[in-house]
Amino acid sequence: MRRIAHATLPDFIVQQFQRGGDYHHRQLYRIVKDGILRAALPAGSRLPPTRELAQTLGIARNTIVQVYEQLALEGLLQAGVGRGTYVANLAPAFAEPPAPTPVQRRGTPLSRRGRAIVGGARASAVQWGAFAPGVPELRMFPGAVWSRLQARAWREVAAPQLSYATGAGHPLLRAAIAEHLQGTRGMACSAEQVLVTSGAQQALHLIAHLLADPGDAVWLEDPGYWGARSAFRMAGLQLQPVALDGEGLAPTPQQLQAPPRLMFTSPSHQYPSGVLMGHGRRRQLLDYAAAHRVWIVEDDYDSEFRFASRPLPALQGLDAHGRVIYLGTFSKTMFPALRLAYLVLPPDLIDSFARALSELFREGQTLQQITLAQFMRQGHYVSHIRRMRQVYGERRRVLIDEIARRLGGAVSVLGSDAGLHLVLGLPRGADDETIARQALTRGVLTRPLSLYSLRPDPAPGLVLGYGAVTEEEIRHSFGLLAEVIEPLRR
Repeated sequence: MRRIAHATLPDFIVQQFQRGGDYHHRQLYRIVKDGILRAALPAGSRLPPTRELAQTLGIARNTIVQVYEQLALEGLLQAGVGRGTYVANLAPAFAEPPAPTPVQRRGTPLSRRGRAIVGGARASAVQWGAFAPGVPELRMFPGAVWSRLQARAWREVAAPQLSYATGAGHPLLRAAIAEHLQGTRGMACSAEQVLVTSGAQQALHLIAHLLADPGDAVWLEDPGYWGARSAFRMAGLQLQPVALDGEGLAPTPQQLQAPPRLMFTSPSHQYPSGVLMGHGRRRQLLDYAAAHRVWIVEDDYDSEFRFASRPLPALQGLDAHGRVIYLGTFSKTMFPALRLAYLVLPPDLIDSFARALSELFREGQTLQQITLAQFMRQGHYVSHIRRMRQVYGERRRVLIDEIARRLGGAVSVLGSDAGLHLVLGLPRGADDETIARQALTRGVLTRPLSLYSLRPDPAPGLVLGYGAVTEEEIRHSFGLLAEVIEPLRR
């Protein structure tokens, strides 16, 4: 290796080093490293001895030693007893450096799957305000109670609970969920059948990857939940939209001739139309699933908030053949940032799903699960739901009154008997995407109904969430929205 004298090297460093400026160690490290990477200190250059450089710069010798050691650790310097410290040869010894080529990118660098995911994305950058769908009233959440229970969980935590979680979730939470579902949803389930996940999307990913292979068909309600659509598309499944009628999912005779691998439905309050699936249709789907070994994914995202009647029994409670996988979430009843959901699985699936959950996601959130379990066991969960049902019922009434007062018969109202949103049906031929964009310029957020559909000619409409909007905000914001829609009446 060619050695280069070091007599001028202190000058190279001294020119940039400033006493009293940045920390001496950090500053010297940055100067020397930059000089090496820019070849101002070429390979083979011998650096000054630490004592000599310390005297020149007027700093502690230990600072120089630490910088040299760090750069040697990164492979930029080489040092040996009695040989001094040299700049390492950074060029690879086994290959010629490639000739530089100009970077030319045509289109997106994403994979085909990546382009499909991003191209089909429907999540909004804004998730708060009038009329963001699917957002509960977070300002009334009993934060003081939650904070007290969480502090207690921290005081009583054991070290293993701060490690990676294994299994299907914390036993206390699984038991609390099962007890709640037995009492409110008419479900025949045990705590052992409950699997806790980090949100509904993670649960859908597990279902898609464990119960279907790429190319398998999945029936999706149309219009339907775009989050399920994205999860199944990512898994490589063949998405087959199934139209709705007055009782929900309504496959055609032709579709019935080709059974899917999965069937995704929200029978207790179809999202986003609000259609309620009757008992007869439920029995038809269950019998069909049993005969053709189809898995039914029952999405029960906000069934707790019914205003005209009590919450309806779940489809899972009617299932005598173990074909229904029940999906629930705490995003609507608690708060979305909690990121806790759950599956109720047929007994023969729970072990496989628990192992896959640990293998793919290395679960955690144990303290959150303990806190939620205590929140439920002490009655706070039911009390909060009861209180919020009254709040949402009043906001629903105000919004329906405003629609009737400002727009009359020019529009229709769908799915207003339950949940945190309703659908404003627009006249056939209306451009709901344009209306939503115009409303956003006035500070009103709404989602076009057409975005929930895979079919080429969906019915136009607007999905209006009222859960997180006060009565005063509803009146003001719907007035702005009505000004955008008003020309449709002419």
